[in-house]
Amino acid sequence: MPAPTGAHPARRSRPDPSIRRVGVLAVQGGVREHVDLLASMQVLPVPIRRAADLIGADGPRVDALVLPGGESSVLDRLTRTLGLADALSEVISGGLPTLGTCAGLIMLADRIENPAPGQRSIGGLGITVDRNAFGAQVVSEEATVETVWGPVHAAFIRAPRVVQLGSAALAARHRGEVVAVTQGNLIGVAFHPELTGDTTVHEQLLKLV
Repeated sequence: MPAPTGAHPARRSRPDPSIRRVGVLAVQGGVREHVDLLASMQVLPVPIRRAADLIGADGPRVDALVLPGGESSVLDRLTRTLGLADALSEVISGGLPTLGTCAGLIMLADRIENPAPGQRSIGGLGITVDRNAFGAQVVSEEATVETVWGPVHAAFIRAPRVVQLGSAALAARHRGEVVAVTQGNLIGVAFHPELTGDTTVHEQLLKLV
């Protein structure tokens, strides 16, 4: 049936190339907090739930990536079940700027000192991590962490610690423990800046784009 006089065919809007697209792994954990924080920074958060959300025939579909906090063993199992693990490994090893917070730090670590049965990591950061090193959820705390990027107001919730730096560079300590590292295109932090609204770490991620 012909379109009524004066009607125009629907046009598909094209994404503004000046707006950075930041993927947020969205299978479990603190997804919404990262999405909201990124949106407040005038970037476009893109939930990543399947491999096709992350990578296409011409490469990554986002400019940067966030691996949020949550339960690291569950995130590992779900990313493998959903066919995301290989895609994550491909874009991370290919140089996509990536931030891992808390459980995301564990996912980026090459070695996990005390993994859950069958737990693996994506890897990329040449570090060894100790899961839940800062204690149970009842001893969670907010603290100001002095980092190489300046002070960060952050939350520690069942936070891991880095027990061996390996090839990564130290970015911050808290209570004498290594809680933030960098290596090339990767940033890993043991805490949650997104829960306090502190954009410092996310700004550093965007500087890598």
